[in-house]
Amino acid sequence: MLLANQATTTDVLVLIGGHRKSNHVLGDSNVERIYYPLLAAVGVPVNLVTIMILSRGKCGLSKCVSRYLVAMAAEDLLVVILDLISRQIPIRYSTAFEFMWKVKVCNIHAILLYAVTDCSIWFTVAFTFDRCIAICCQKLKTKYCTEKTATVAVGILSVLFCVKNTFWYFMYGGVYHIFNSPWFCIVRWEVSESLSWAVIEFLHYIITPFIPFVLILLLNTLTVRHVLVSSRARRRLRAHSSGEAPSDPEMEKRRKSIILLFVISGNFILLWAVFLLYSVVQRLYSLNFIPVYLPEYVLEMGFMLQLLSCCTNTCIYAVTQTKFREELKNVVKYPFTVIVKCIK
Repeated sequence: MLLANQATTTDVLVLIGGHRKSNHVLGDSNVERIYYPLLAAVGVPVNLVTIMILSRGKCGLSKCVSRYLVAMAAEDLLVVILDLISRQIPIRYSTAFEFMWKVKVCNIHAILLYAVTDCSIWFTVAFTFDRCIAICCQKLKTKYCTEKTATVAVGILSVLFCVKNTFWYFMYGGVYHIFNSPWFCIVRWEVSESLSWAVIEFLHYIITPFIPFVLILLLNTLTVRHVLVSSRARRRLRAHSSGEAPSDPEMEKRRKSIILLFVISGNFILLWAVFLLYSVVQRLYSLNFIPVYLPEYVLEMGFMLQLLSCCTNTCIYAVTQTKFREELKNVVKYPFTVIVKCIK
């Protein structure tokens, strides 16, 4: 196992959660000590409320879309629990979590953490693909864009990424390492020095989140192109047949769907961009492929933005979906309504 006293210099690199990081202390930032608990206090209830509202099916969304959004909210909730609450907060408040030295399940925690993170991202890709099919391929829409297909897609992705992330079990030791360092699990010495493990780790970050970035951008580009072409054609056709350009219910429906799609996709890309940049650049630097070294505060910023992405979808739905906003208001009002009834 790789421990601090085995380092020959203060800048020895150790592997943590798929990153090469120096053993300088990053966990003492007052901003992070406030930010992470506050984010956890917000992230758990908003995702629970989102799951509850979407599960009721009263938001005017198709069952297919609702299934994807519920799955995304559930995975975001698990990321908040497994990453934000079970990893980031103990790192910042290490003295309150001394008991974790005795809990030798960090490698199992790592499998679950990276599996739910992968699923959270790839559910966004699956949702983007579903909306692209619904808008661009009308012939496939009735066969593919169904609740059953969404359920199967969510199930396959969940199993696939649970299996894919089992390699972390062999990469890490079972012991947590959270004191006076930003480390997650203690790393096996042979792993940290192995080129083969470095390649596996690099492939891990190619699969998530690099490929999702490319796929989401590509699918959104195809969707925009199709919408622009079809909307121009429909406007010309309707204007020619009626002598004017009346409102088009179908295009209005597509517009709302596209707004939801683009906001969710854009939110993911913006909030994961820093994390992706650091992951790729630092791995290439550690393998001596490039001379560029990014400061470690870039990684910390990446973590903060990445975890923020698990708490923003509720706001997105509230802003873009009128019926969701109404349901959310009802949920907020409900406790006060009960109190008033009890008083009366």
